[in-house]
Amino acid sequence: MARVRNNQGFRKKALDLHIRPYLEQENTQEREAFLRARELIKPLQNETWKLAKTIVRRHYTDEDVKMAYHLQTKFENVDTIAKDSCFHFGYQAKADEENKDDYFNEKHFDFRLDGNINGEESRRTNSFAYAYFRDELKGKVNKGEKCNPDIDIEQKWGNGSGEENQSNPHWTSCKHANERELGLYGGDDNKTLYAKEWNNDYELDLIGREYCRDRSIGCQKEEFDQLMIWQVAKAKLIQCHTKWIETILEQCKLLKSVLRDHVYLETTIDLCNKMGITISETDILATTSKGIVVSNADVLSHLETLKNKTQTREQKIALRRLYDQQQVQH
Repeated sequence: MARVRNNQGFRKKALDLHIRPYLEQENTQEREAFLRARELIKPLQNETWKLAKTIVRRHYTDEDVKMAYHLQTKFENVDTIAKDSCFHFGYQAKADEENKDDYFNEKHFDFRLDGNINGEESRRTNSFAYAYFRDELKGKVNKGEKCNPDIDIEQKWGNGSGEENQSNPHWTSCKHANERELGLYGGDDNKTLYAKEWNNDYELDLIGREYCRDRSIGCQKEEFDQLMIWQVAKAKLIQCHTKWIETILEQCKLLKSVLRDHVYLETTIDLCNKMGITISETDILATTSKGIVVSNADVLSHLETLKNKTQTREQKIALRRLYDQQQVQH
């Protein structure tokens, strides 16, 4: 059998369709750290939410909420209660190195899927959602655009030189697909799927204006510290996701340069096999760039559908009879 000369398409298939998926399944320290951080965050958020409810209900009691609903129902000009998932919590802190006098230490805590991780109300982020629902996003296509939960990491990593890529259509397309798939894109009317299910678990009736910055709620320092532990854990999940994917990108960069030197496809196949990836030349030759297997029989069958499209009256009648028989059988 003649040796198959390598080309850019074969190298790309080997790297994208076989090598990277294998690297993503390897049990590495970085992957285990990511999986562990993801496993812990939901139970921690649930416990922290219970604490937040306790703090809020000390300030806005159940009786207060009941009365507010009564007044809002009775009077058309009263609009004072609404559901919310984010709060400004704080406590009276003593002077320290940054503050000469005693001060009110306050941060914003957002329990929504795209809530901030740094205590600032305006700093909402999708990075947590991408990390937590990575498996659900991976490989999905939404309205013709491919989802990619790692897209922000890939684009900010760039070519590994420390300089992130400039904004580009591919980056934007993947982000929009991710946001639609998660239900984060399109305003409140599009709060569906994962975002809706997540956010509905963390809602409280609150009295006050629309924006939570108008409702600063006091708490104990110990309670504030517990809230911070949860917020830091969210940031840690993002950090672990980033660190793990960066190790994948570094390996792929090295392997891409190695594959470039492979003149024959068999050399690439041999490298994959030695890495532990079971693959043959057929796996590369008989697949499209998207990993879809295409045999010669498939090609010939497809060709037949593209010609001789005109059917005789007898053929149409025969096809209709066959259809009717199938319907009866079902």
